[in-house]
Amino acid sequence: MGQKPSLVGGACIIAGVCVGAGMLGLPSAGAGAWTLWSVLAITLTMIVMTVSGWMLLESYQGYPLRVSFDTVTRELLGEKVNAFNNLTVYFVGGILLYAYITSAGLIIDGMTGIGSQWASILFTLGFSGLVWHSTRAVDRISVVLVIAMGLSFVFGISGLSINIKPTLLFDTLSQHASYAPYALAMLPVALTSFGYHHSVSSMRAYYGEERRARYAILGGTAIALLFYLIWLVSVFGNLPRSEFGPVVAQGGNVDVLLKALASVIESEAVASALNAFSMAAILSSFIGVGLGVFDYLADLFKFDNSRQGRAKSWAATFLPPLLLSLLFPFGFLMAIGYAGAVATLWTCIIPALLAWKVRAGKQEGKDEGFRAPGGMPMIVGVFLFGVLTAAFHLLNMAGLLPVYTG
Repeated sequence: MGQKPSLVGGACIIAGVCVGAGMLGLPSAGAGAWTLWSVLAITLTMIVMTVSGWMLLESYQGYPLRVSFDTVTRELLGEKVNAFNNLTVYFVGGILLYAYITSAGLIIDGMTGIGSQWASILFTLGFSGLVWHSTRAVDRISVVLVIAMGLSFVFGISGLSINIKPTLLFDTLSQHASYAPYALAMLPVALTSFGYHHSVSSMRAYYGEERRARYAILGGTAIALLFYLIWLVSVFGNLPRSEFGPVVAQGGNVDVLLKALASVIESEAVASALNAFSMAAILSSFIGVGLGVFDYLADLFKFDNSRQGRAKSWAATFLPPLLLSLLFPFGFLMAIGYAGAVATLWTCIIPALLAWKVRAGKQEGKDEGFRAPGGMPMIVGVFLFGVLTAAFHLLNMAGLLPVYTG
C-alpha cells in the first residue's frame, strides 16, 4: 500500500481555491456591516458552504471516483437542470475573469501609468499564455504565487496588526450607526469567497473515499475563514469606516482600497507588501479560474489538445472577458456580487437537491455510508441560504437593500 495523502495537503488545496481575489472584495463589501456583523456573515457562510460540499460528497457515493458534477447532476436531476447548471458554472468563471482583468489593469496602471486598458490587455495576453501552454506551467507558477502571497500577506498584515485601533475596529466614535442591515448585501461576496465546489470530486478521487475528503474540505474552509477574519480585522482596525465611502463609490475597486490603505499606513514597505499581496492574489485566482474554464470549454466544445485546439479553447476562455473589461470596466464588487448570486445555484441549491434525491432513493435501514449532518432541516437550510443569497443580490441591485455610502 502506498502512503495515504495527508489531510493537510488536501486542506491547503481547498484553502488555495477559496482564498484569492474574493479576499480583496470582502473589506469593501463589509464596510457597512463593519467588524462584528461581517464576522458573523462570513462565519455563517463558511458553515453553510462546508456542509453543501459534504452534500456533494454524499451524492457522489456509488459513482466511480473520477466522476464529476456534470455526470451526477445529469443522472439525478435530468438534462435540463444540468444544462442550466453548466451555463452558470461558465458564467461565474467568465465574470470572475472579467473582474480580475479589470482590477489587474487598474493596479498595473497605478504602478506604471501606461493606461488601464493597455495594462489589462498586456496582463491577459501575458498570463493567459501559461494556461494555453500547459497545466504544468500553471502548477509551477501557482506554487511561486502562493509563496509570494503568503510572504507579502504576513509582512503586510504584521504592519497593519501592530497599528490596530480598537476605536476604529469597533467604530466606537460613530454615534447611532447601524450595521446589521448591511450584512445582507455582503452575503453574495462572502459566498464567492468559499467557492471550492468544483474541487469536491477531485478531493474524493485524491483520497479514494468520502470520510477523509470531508475532513480536508472542513480544514480548507477553516483555513480560508481564518485568513479572511485576520484580514478584515487588520483592515477595519486601520481604515476608519467613513473612509470606505470613496472605495464603495468606485465599485469597491481594489486599487482604490489600496490607495485608501496606503494613506493611513505610515510605512512604505507595508503599503508595497499589500500591493504585492493583492497582485499575487488576483493573478493566482486569474490563472486558477482560467484553467478551470479552459478545461471546461475544451470538454464542452470538444476542442482537441493540439496547439490549434488549445488556441481555440484559449480564445473562448479569455477573449470575451477581456473584451467586456475594455468596454465596461465597472466595479470589482459588482462583478463578484453577480458571481456570488449565480454561484448559489451550484454551491447551495444543486447540492441540497442532490442530497435530497439520493436520500429519497435509498431504502430505510440500508447501510448509509457517508452522510452530511443535520438531516432534512439542514438540506432545507442550505437550499434556503442559496435562494436568499441570490435574492439579496437582486434586491441590492434594484436598490431595495440599504447600501453603505460612507
